[in-house]
Amino acid sequence: MSVFFQQLLNGLSLGSIYALIALGYTMVYGVLKLINFAHSDVFMVGAFVGLYVAAAFGASGAGAAPLSVPAAVAVLCAAMAACALLGMSIERFAYRPVRTAPKLTPLITAIGMSLLLENLGQLVFGAEPERFPQILREVPYHLGGVVVTNIKIAIFATTLVLMWGLHRFVTRTWTGKAMRALSLNLDAARLMGIQTDRVIAITFGVGSALAAAGGILFGLDQTTVTPLMGILNGLKAFVAAVLGGIGNIPGAVVGGLAIGVSEQLVAGYVSTDYRDAITFGILIVMLLVRPQGLLGAIRSEKV
Repeated sequence: MSVFFQQLLNGLSLGSIYALIALGYTMVYGVLKLINFAHSDVFMVGAFVGLYVAAAFGASGAGAAPLSVPAAVAVLCAAMAACALLGMSIERFAYRPVRTAPKLTPLITAIGMSLLLENLGQLVFGAEPERFPQILREVPYHLGGVVVTNIKIAIFATTLVLMWGLHRFVTRTWTGKAMRALSLNLDAARLMGIQTDRVIAITFGVGSALAAAGGILFGLDQTTVTPLMGILNGLKAFVAAVLGGIGNIPGAVVGGLAIGVSEQLVAGYVSTDYRDAITFGILIVMLLVRPQGLLGAIRSEKV
């Protein structure tokens, strides 16, 4: 039983990271009906920005002392700010010029931007895996047969705070209400005086900042980052968004947690060889049984 709870804990930790990445996918799709494939590589950039900012604080190399909690928060905020600017720049220079083009054009642009970021990442950061610095000193807590570390607790706490902040932002602020208006009807929102370009840019910025936070937490959890880390993790987060209902923010959270737990349980009780396969198996079953996702709704469209 302790093995089950340990795998469940690890799955929830990994699922929290998938949920943060999935939120970016679902926010952009909810507003523009666009799958931003470059989002997974923004997640990678966030991890490397955190790595270099942590190194600037002195947390790099063998035997380096962990950072203080304020310094660790500063690393997280720096990565989120950098990736928010990156996401808004991608929207401005890559997606906005083709926004009114046929749907295939933005899709190809997104794939091209993803490949560009991956190759730039290898050029700038190097192709070899990098060890993520020990931002926080790891302290284990033994609860029966389950080991809970302060790193896992920090991942849960950070994820909960960011999700609560996103919920408040979307439901309580004018910009959040404008995002919801755009998700219903972009043209009608423009006619009502909403500055759609500004709102879309903010949507990309917020989603990219969440992906950067996911990159930092992934580095803390997995200890190693690479320029191609966004490919598989981004696909899993996209599956999480589809599983929960693409365009549905609570659905992205539920989907991310479900994927993370499923992975860890399969790895623990079946084989680690199937931990990636189960994700895409779940996607196939979901598309066959409930294509709108767990929390999604079927919308009728006039043609």
